[in-house]
Amino acid sequence: MKHIVNISRILLGLIFVIFGLNGFMHFIPTTQFPGIGGQFLGAIFSSHFYVVVFLTQIVGGLLMVANRYVPFGLLLLGPVLVNILSFHIFMAPTKIPLALVATALWLIVFFRVRSAFSGVFVQRVQEEVGRSSWRTESGSIAVRAR
Repeated sequence: MKHIVNISRILLGLIFVIFGLNGFMHFIPTTQFPGIGGQFLGAIFSSHFYVVVFLTQIVGGLLMVANRYVPFGLLLLGPVLVNILSFHIFMAPTKIPLALVATALWLIVFFRVRSAFSGVFVQRVQEEVGRSSWRTESGSIAVRAR
């Protein structure tokens, strides 16, 4: 299982680094999307919002490839992946296979490091009066900014 996770992490990172760099250098030819998908991508590129998206892909992908701050890399790539999936589901369903592969790879890596996200899945956080920390239902303490 460890080898599958490592291969998935590296493939996921490479996918996002390559396609993120392609957003700036255009070394992989892309086709135009018809209809609303083309209009959506046109708006992203004409507003220069693509810079944020592609930089996020590159940074998250590099973290995956380097095997450093993997949970943070997953945190960066998650919303990008949701947007890619949403685009293909609602606007260009014929080109969804790579998005599904990237999603599967993301889920494999996430499953391996899910303990890093345990604090996110706390139903309620109880505040202690007069302290600068939060105590969760499981008893763990998180520092609170004032």
